[in-house]
Amino acid sequence: MNEFQAFILGIIQGLTEFLPISSTGHLYLGRHIFHLDEAGIFLDTMLHIGTLLALLVVYKNDIIAILKNPFSKMTLLLIAGTIPAVIAGILLGDWFDGLSKTGVTIGWEFLATGLILWVADGVRKGGKSLQEISIKDALIIGTFQAAGLFCRLDRATAAYFSFLLSIPAITGGIVFQMKPIFTGEVERLPLTALFVGTLSAAIFGYIAVVWMIDFLKKRSLKIFSIYVWTLGAIILFMQFTGKF
Repeated sequence: MNEFQAFILGIIQGLTEFLPISSTGHLYLGRHIFHLDEAGIFLDTMLHIGTLLALLVVYKNDIIAILKNPFSKMTLLLIAGTIPAVIAGILLGDWFDGLSKTGVTIGWEFLATGLILWVADGVRKGGKSLQEISIKDALIIGTFQAAGLFCRLDRATAAYFSFLLSIPAITGGIVFQMKPIFTGEVERLPLTALFVGTLSAAIFGYIAVVWMIDFLKKRSLKIFSIYVWTLGAIILFMQFTGKF
């Protein structure tokens, strides 16, 4: 992997981590296009560190407020929202990792993502504010972050809380990935390329978070549904014809 490839993969990770279009699927496509199937867990970890840095910058005031008042309602909501991710990581982590490496279901995953986004956006009624989010809402959003709209949150609030919830989720994922890194069970990649990829993911992750929160104040998620449906259909066609 060279610096240019790392830069592009960082852009992909940074943008798709915070747009509802499946960062895992897009990162797999990026690696597949560059023939970087060997660039696995170490690269993913560094790119996730980049997106975590973006979130820490965007939410620095929220993080400071939580640290000053660790027993607040927001702390409880973040803990509740993180539980589903922890359970999924423990019980299904190896299964998801296997799917992401083979890409065999990637087309169907894009189609399913589009369907969930379309339905969630269509059933949205009401407009709960950040202060009105309940423990139940946090658990549902933690299970699937786009589900904030099912909980009757307004779009901007759903995005804001989902991104804030991503901080412990991404941090936990990074910690979970550290074991094979420390035991030397990962591929060796150029340090300069890893640095470029991490920085790229941080910069474009920041842009994506800020843009997405503003976008959802005015626009619908359905445009993302159309995008992932189109991408999923193309991938399935290419798989069916043996070109992928």
